[in-house]
Amino acid sequence: MSTVTSFITFKLGDELFAIDVARVREVLDLSEITRVPTAPPYMRGVVNVRGSAVPVVDLRLKFGLPATADTVNTRIVVLELELDGELTVVGGLADSVHEVLELEQAQIREPPRIAMRWRAEMVAGLGKKGEQFVIVLDIAKVFASDQALLAEPTVAAAS
Repeated sequence: MSTVTSFITFKLGDELFAIDVARVREVLDLSEITRVPTAPPYMRGVVNVRGSAVPVVDLRLKFGLPATADTVNTRIVVLELELDGELTVVGGLADSVHEVLELEQAQIREPPRIAMRWRAEMVAGLGKKGEQFVIVLDIAKVFASDQALLAEPTVAAAS
């Protein structure tokens, strides 16, 4: 029997991405993001989520896509990830969040080795929704080497 996993889908530009819902804490409307002066360009800043300062990453910039203006559809996907052995809460900025999509393990294919725009280690596989491909992310690996995020909790702890 094939296991079914639920994924939340979101768009960056024309591409449809998916993240395992087990990693998603909540999806927020865009709110005020406080800039952190020394942060890298893809780090938008921090947002207040129920009294905690949560770092927000612009996923477009993180993936090397051109920056775009935020719209009424822009959302913050709040994720709970294990980074360097610690549970870390981080927000990812998506152009729009769509739906929960259920995929069987057998429906997720190995990404092609060539002609992939995304770094292979960040992509868990390729799924399909109708005729459209869905890029299934290994979201922990997207943030795994992120020193900017790992440095963040000390700021939050002081509040």
